[in-house]
Amino acid sequence: MPSEFVTKCSKVLAAKEWNIAFAESATAGRMSAEFSMTKESGKILRGGIACYEVFVKEQILNVPHAMIEKYTPESAEVTKKLAEQMSKLFNAKVTVAVTGLTTPGGSETPEKPVGTFFFSIITPSENINKRKVFKGDSEQIIIQAIDEAAKLVIESIASL
Repeated sequence: MPSEFVTKCSKVLAAKEWNIAFAESATAGRMSAEFSMTKESGKILRGGIACYEVFVKEQILNVPHAMIEKYTPESAEVTKKLAEQMSKLFNAKVTVAVTGLTTPGGSETPEKPVGTFFFSIITPSENINKRKVFKGDSEQIIIQAIDEAAKLVIESIASL
């Protein structure tokens, strides 16, 4: 069952007759799945790409290899590029891109610990870029990230 934030976000999108698309790295399709379980899914969900592995970021979403090398796959810069590319590919009113670290062994550092997530959201009124650190196990971190993305979309478009 989707969270209250995903449900509310879906209702806000449906009321505006807008759709949404996702480029998901660390959430690996879970965000799309959560939105697919809302009553409004058929009206709002355009689709998504699980771009968990660097190959998909580079080959499908055309993120330059040099950018990934310079900033890491889990970074504000790469997430912003994913959102831009996904927006072109899916032509959705709202595009959400997310990268992050849910377990040790990736690009974590003391400044970017496990639980760090990057969001890049493109709406008709603004581009949102945010970094947030969540606590918990992998699933708890992913659920918190999905809710955060839904909250950011709601805040951006509810008053339009």
